[in-house]
Amino acid sequence: MFTVIGIMFCGIAVGYFFRKVELLQKIGKPISYTILLLLFLLGISVGANESIVNNLTTLGGQALLIASAGTLGSVLAAWGVYHFFFKERSRG
Repeated sequence: MFTVIGIMFCGIAVGYFFRKVELLQKIGKPISYTILLLLFLLGISVGANESIVNNLTTLGGQALLIASAGTLGSVLAAWGVYHFFFKERSRG
């Protein structure tokens, strides 16, 4: 995992230093198409995996629960920050 992240950061550094090179500015669209192709191939491999397809409802339910809990936590945290720092307190 750290190898993948390290390679990504190396690519970011190389891209930063060579951002003025005209050839690198023209490869944005082919990279987008390549990413779409990789996502399509990932979908094919997931669809061909029987254990993933058989457990799709369980995985979907867990994903829904995690997403809902994360959203609710963010909303509650934002509400708390707003009321603690920004809402005017009544003076009595």
